[in-house]
Amino acid sequence: MSLKQINNCDLPLFPLSSHILTDGILPLRIFEARYLRMLKESYQRETAFGMCMLDANGKPEDNTHIYPIGTLVEIVDFEKLDDGQLGITLKGIRPFSINSIDTEEDGLRVGNVTFLEPWPNNPLAKDAEHLISRLQELYLKYPDLAALYTEPQWHNASWLAQRWLEVLPLSPKQKQSLLQTTDSQACIDFIAQSFQK
Repeated sequence: MSLKQINNCDLPLFPLSSHILTDGILPLRIFEARYLRMLKESYQRETAFGMCMLDANGKPEDNTHIYPIGTLVEIVDFEKLDDGQLGITLKGIRPFSINSIDTEEDGLRVGNVTFLEPWPNNPLAKDAEHLISRLQELYLKYPDLAALYTEPQWHNASWLAQRWLEVLPLSPKQKQSLLQTTDSQACIDFIAQSFQK
């Protein structure tokens, strides 16, 4: 079943191998001129932009290298780094689906997107609570990752599923498939089955 469509608009797109989903936090270094322009214009217009997953089998010349489901993000922090680059911290706001993509002169992609209904914040089922301790173990191993989430929503199935999707070594194609559902249950089931294997 496809996600409910809300409305559509044009968004600058930032394709990346790292993934951020709704309520996710992602620190980035920005140095390319087109993305510095994107950030400047987003700040001036008080608008957000979209993060997208890269398709290694697609072609940049016709924009088939960008998967259709992305995440609207906002900047929650920024700083000038020691090497002169700009460091920003992003928060995922809501999912969208790309209808079409135009490429501007400097290579910045702008997509016409339809916003999608986020997964509902359903309580995590008892038989899936082991996924909490598994993610907590991962955060202990990578404290910089844990530090991004000062108020983790461990028992929120949507929050937990999306944090797992951001870090699991799945192909973007697999992640896109799991995101094309109306709630987080299929993703929770997939993650639980992966640990059983």
